[in-house]
Amino acid sequence: MRYSQACRAVSLLIVILGFISTTSPAKEKEIAWSAQEKPIYDQIHGLRALPDDVRRGVTQDLALKIRPLPVTPNKLRLAAALANLSTEGDFGQDTLQAVATTLAAALEEQPIGTADDPAREYVVLASLVRYEHVQVSLNAPQFSAAMAKLESADKIRQTADFTLTDLQHKTWTLSQMRGEVVLVNFWATWCPPCRKEMPDLEALYERFKDQKLVILAISDEESGKVSPFIADRKITYPVLLDPDSKVHKQFEVEGIPKSFVYDREGKLVAQSVDMRTQRQFLAMLSQAGLQ
Repeated sequence: MRYSQACRAVSLLIVILGFISTTSPAKEKEIAWSAQEKPIYDQIHGLRALPDDVRRGVTQDLALKIRPLPVTPNKLRLAAALANLSTEGDFGQDTLQAVATTLAAALEEQPIGTADDPAREYVVLASLVRYEHVQVSLNAPQFSAAMAKLESADKIRQTADFTLTDLQHKTWTLSQMRGEVVLVNFWATWCPPCRKEMPDLEALYERFKDQKLVILAISDEESGKVSPFIADRKITYPVLLDPDSKVHKQFEVEGIPKSFVYDREGKLVAQSVDMRTQRQFLAMLSQAGLQ
């Protein structure tokens, strides 16, 4: 998710609790989990610590365990949190489908928000459908509105342009990069999935830079924090600074990491919901003609 400065210091506990839009932050700590819900919550809280091959099976199992829970706000909290975490890598289409089916069912049981302002849970589900190509059956105006919101955002990203400066004080302008394949990656030093995908991005940059692949990694943090982080990890692709988050807002980035691939004609041909593995990045780059 896209975090404010205050949110950056919170634990994954608060992140998970925060997925229900009808609960204020002050009340989140007071949430009581039932004997059925607590083990599921604990497993979701520990997903990032699992190896990817184990995480795939655990995620599928959790999706199935959530479905028979009693219809309470906690059920929707768990379904939405699991859906958000399910895109942090390559856990398979069957896993994504199981998670999306669970979230759709929970939203059908407990509709929230309005079509004028669809709740975060509908946007998470719509992102799975639009970008991860799962299938769900949910006839709700809030879901339709969330799908329309994503379509509108994609149109803006197609025509978006920016000029930013990298850590070496070089200026980059997206619209002036015709003839090159450009991967725009939004990230931050505090973001675990961002850190996890960086070695794969570096490997792809080394592999394809002679074929005119340019990776523009954009952070809205201060140079004093970003520079040593990048140096320590020996990242060689350009890292740009967006201190006022203007480009983040222009691209309507509400969650990181998030990546966009533009082909040599400047057309937006692929994008990610979340963290990608090297295999997933290769599939995105292939849409721009890199093999």
